[in-house]
Amino acid sequence: MNHEQKTFNVLFLCTGNSARSILGEALLNHLGRGRFHAWSAGSHPAGTVSPFAIELLKKSRLPVENLRSKSWDEFAAPGSPQFDFVFTVCDKAAGEACPAWPGQPMTAHWGIDDPAAVTGSDADKRKAFVTAFTQLNRRISLFTSLPVEKLDKLSLKRQLDEIGRLREKGE
Repeated sequence: MNHEQKTFNVLFLCTGNSARSILGEALLNHLGRGRFHAWSAGSHPAGTVSPFAIELLKKSRLPVENLRSKSWDEFAAPGSPQFDFVFTVCDKAAGEACPAWPGQPMTAHWGIDDPAAVTGSDADKRKAFVTAFTQLNRRISLFTSLPVEKLDKLSLKRQLDEIGRLREKGE
């Protein structure tokens, strides 16, 4: 009997891959404790990771060394990881176009306001990043506590969608 636990590959997608998807990648790689391996990408990558994202992750004692803004095209190449889950973190409510992922991974939309789009003082920007980080942290904590291996596809999809609706219920 094989007791080795499967590692689930997860991709966080947004438009710029400089803030929300980067935070998601860092959080899940930390909270997933080896059960999940996370990556992030953007449909129109900014090319750089937001300095506010890096600052917040460092302050939260999360590794930032391998984080970079990249195109989702990178994951369409042969030899790329096969994803079990793809989460879009762009905000449909703000009229952002969310990328769609081809193939058979389980997908869910976890919309989060883009902290990189916030204007104003650095304090305002930092506050927006903390809000996005907090929302992602809550959702990812719930996700990692799910008995993924034991749930059938329909139940799992329902749970993932429910996690994505947290904000709509006022969190």
